[in-house]
Amino acid sequence: MQAGVLAASHPDTQRSVFGDVVLLVFLLAQCLDGVLTYVGVVTYGTTIEANPLIATMMAHLGHGPALMGAKTVAGLLGICLHLRQVHLVVALLAVFYVAVAVIPWMAILF
Repeated sequence: MQAGVLAASHPDTQRSVFGDVVLLVFLLAQCLDGVLTYVGVVTYGTTIEANPLIATMMAHLGHGPALMGAKTVAGLLGICLHLRQVHLVVALLAVFYVAVAVIPWMAILF
């Protein structure tokens, strides 16, 4: 169900431009983290992955499937928070991922 349809069917809910923007930033951060992590582990090996859960998943499932699965779950959970209008949490998570995942990977790879 699209958010516009949800807002139209429930008059007590409002669209939040802030919520939409932070969800977009969160999803973009997830995509960038996934791509940069993939490039990083292909280049340097899985020992460079700081998250032991992701590193273990990569060892058992392969780099691509593990990252796709983890990033899909993270993205869906972010969307769930957005639909529940918990936009500040999504914003904090987006900042967190940019700060501790995207920027460090960019510093390592570039």
